[in-house]
Amino acid sequence: MAETVTTVFWDASSAEPVLPEAQQAWLAAQAGGWGDPSRLHRPGRLAAQALDAARQLVADALGARPDEVVFPSSGVHAAHAAVAGLALGRRRVGEVVVTSTIDHSSVLSAADAAGRRVAVPVDRSGHLDLERWRAAVRAPGVALACLQVANHEVGTLQPVDAAAEACQEAGVPLVLDVTSALGRLDLRHLPAGTVLTAGAQAFGGPPSVGVLVLRRGVRWRAPYPTDDHQGGRWPGPPDVAGVHAAAAALEVWLRSGRAVGDRQRGLVDRLRAGILAGVPDVEVAGDPVDRVPHLLTFSALYVDGETLTLELDRAGFAVASGSACSASSEHPSHVLAAMGLLTHGNVRIGLTRRSTAGEVEAFLAVLPQVVAGIRARLGAPGSHP
Repeated sequence: MAETVTTVFWDASSAEPVLPEAQQAWLAAQAGGWGDPSRLHRPGRLAAQALDAARQLVADALGARPDEVVFPSSGVHAAHAAVAGLALGRRRVGEVVVTSTIDHSSVLSAADAAGRRVAVPVDRSGHLDLERWRAAVRAPGVALACLQVANHEVGTLQPVDAAAEACQEAGVPLVLDVTSALGRLDLRHLPAGTVLTAGAQAFGGPPSVGVLVLRRGVRWRAPYPTDDHQGGRWPGPPDVAGVHAAAAALEVWLRSGRAVGDRQRGLVDRLRAGILAGVPDVEVAGDPVDRVPHLLTFSALYVDGETLTLELDRAGFAVASGSACSASSEHPSHVLAAMGLLTHGNVRIGLTRRSTAGEVEAFLAVLPQVVAGIRARLGAPGSHP
């Protein structure tokens, strides 16, 4: 019989494991809230109540109105809808979409499809070049701009207020991707007028639920055929059970996110210091302070990222490599490339709310051996930890 290896799951940069509270909420909604929320019968009223409560919770968390909250079928769909709808609504202004070079691939692909994309660079820590951002959004023909609150690979926070102010002065609507920050940071005071997107999987909800906040007065037009569901902003009936589960997960984070974040920040600080001290020829990415608390990416010279993640998986640690936007770990990270950092041999860690100090110490004990073993097989420097 094969030996069972207990895996430490550290891939919350892609998705936080579905929380038990979300699972329970989903089952409860299936039992009592499965009706069509547009109907007046009891099952329909229960479904409508669940949706109303979820919209209110999201609105409170993001400083929005409940009637501005839409639930698309994923975070990627929310990003696509935000970009394509604003581009359509402002097509008479122009077709330029301003992004950073490190936005999520869903945003970059939507921007490319919507018109001509202008990508503003970042520094080696992942911070936006504000001067070039201001120049980009002031240029003629800009339909909209897009920016992350926090990068999904290296965790660096962006200067959202300053970037939004530049957009407001230029009369350009701004789409903010809050996926990596929702539930982890206080987002109740985001700049007014911004369109917001997120995916529920990032905070332990089902991946089939996205969040789209369309502020009143924003010139957004549905880029797809719609009906009378969700105010004509997303087609078809909403996934009531999924939305209810997502709201339950978000509520957990809103209650405990600060305490969890403080603990995770300490764990990432320990990982950063331990990796730099224990592994030669390694580069840790992102701002060490100005970041979300749970993410860390590092690159080890002379090793392949896919090989490194497979060896770490055999050692009991489920981590990621390559681009967080790609299904293949062999796809180089466009984020690290844009930051001017090593793109190969990289490992991306996303701590979950259950990650512990003991797991961190175990990882720091095994990592030097794993890296040295790979380098030894290649005859590369750094083969002896």
